[in-house]
Amino acid sequence: MPSALSIVINNPSIRIGALAILFFGFSNAATAPYQAVIGIREIGLSNTVYSLLMLFAAIINVSASVLMGIVADRLGEYRKPMLYIALFGVSGYMLVYLAGNATAFVSAKLILLPIFGAMNSLIFAHVRADARNLSTGDMIAVNSIMRATISLSWVLVPGIVGIFLISSGNMLTAFLFSGLCALVCFLLVAFCLPRAATPAVVNTEARFGLRASLAEIGSRRVLLRIIAIALICSMLHLNDSIRSLIITGQAKGTVADIGIVAGIVAALEIVFILLWGWIEKKVPQTLTLAAGAVLYAVYLILQGLATEPWHIYAQTFISALGAAAIISIPITYLQELIADRPGLGSSLIAVNIFLGAGLGALIFAVGTMVSTYSGTSILGAIVGLGGVYMLYTLDGTGRRR
Repeated sequence: MPSALSIVINNPSIRIGALAILFFGFSNAATAPYQAVIGIREIGLSNTVYSLLMLFAAIINVSASVLMGIVADRLGEYRKPMLYIALFGVSGYMLVYLAGNATAFVSAKLILLPIFGAMNSLIFAHVRADARNLSTGDMIAVNSIMRATISLSWVLVPGIVGIFLISSGNMLTAFLFSGLCALVCFLLVAFCLPRAATPAVVNTEARFGLRASLAEIGSRRVLLRIIAIALICSMLHLNDSIRSLIITGQAKGTVADIGIVAGIVAALEIVFILLWGWIEKKVPQTLTLAAGAVLYAVYLILQGLATEPWHIYAQTFISALGAAAIISIPITYLQELIADRPGLGSSLIAVNIFLGAGLGALIFAVGTMVSTYSGTSILGAIVGLGGVYMLYTLDGTGRRR
């Protein structure tokens, strides 16, 4: 891992990419934990309107990520698309902060900010394109550092912003902070990212067109593997909904326990992401991901059986260890599904997040309909193990190439 860190530090283009994704993480972490409270209580949206807003925002985000990936591959460079995308973030966050009404909130959350979300895939695409001469092991390690950087932003920002919001009395201030972070992203790309990092060579081949690119994503080889990864990742999205309900329900914990547990897990994830990156260089990729997914499935089962607060705290280690694998290993795996298209391959990260979130919501709906929150947690583990089996069937224990 030190060698990967030296690659990130010594390569100006990758270093700026890491800084950009850190501030991208800052911008999201400052508002995401509070957006429901701001949208519903501060702005005055109904629960139904807010739910629909989030649904359509997710659709626009995955669409923008795929389209920008296609455009970037066709242009042969990622700097210009990142500049334009960063401006969507600046305008979206500042619009909500300055206007502070329902129209501004809906406009930003429905259009501007979902498009800004494509910045994540573009940065990973840029790093992959710029590190194309690295070995697979070094590329995996670099991706681990990039993903750990995002986790670091979620450890640092939400608590600090929360304390500031309490003292300021105006929750919209969070959008000002996010807007400034998005502006830093823009400035980093505009003035610090080396222009020659990814030489611009316009690709005019038919396979770089929109229809051919979408067909490549929808091919059996790619789509089945995306579904397998999404089934595994659905465990994370389900747990985002179910953990707080179990903590304050059958585990007899408090709201304070929710925040403490989340903070512990997030901090441990950073270390474990780097650990999995090191393991992945020595163990086949599919086997590594399967091991992490099985650990997380075991955690969900244990969580479903928890009856005391200390049970939840005792599970933070295995939770963070499994989650770190699920949020970091699929990045390189998905990129390699379309290895010669950094933009399109990296856009699969957004596709996976969308499908995983949708599956997580479906599991939550079905589970709570036929069982308790405890049963729903266990159901999520079963679905995740189904994804492991599907992945094993497709790739075996070896690393897919």
